[in-house]
Amino acid sequence: MKRTVQIEIAGARYRMSSDADENYLQRLADIVNERVRALGPKAARSATPAQLLAVVALGLAEDLEASERRLERLEAKTRQVVGSAIRRIDQRLQADAELAQQIEP
Repeated sequence: MKRTVQIEIAGARYRMSSDADENYLQRLADIVNERVRALGPKAARSATPAQLLAVVALGLAEDLEASERRLERLEAKTRQVVGSAIRRIDQRLQADAELAQQIEP
């Protein structure tokens, strides 16, 4: 059910209608606000809120891309390890089947 929530980002208050939990939205806003603070007081004095948010958005997009690349590498490594394990299991099963045939009269 949609609710109206109010969050503050870079000193501006925003009202939004959302299905998301208000605490969750506030945590996201806190991340953005921390990124704005990390730009430093000089940036806060010389840039508009829109410019600050654009820089933060670019930083978050860069972080997302880096995370997606790490995920892709992890998935590829997982596929490689699982494939290798399956091949070893298949080899062992084949060897066991051959041994069983040799033992049977």
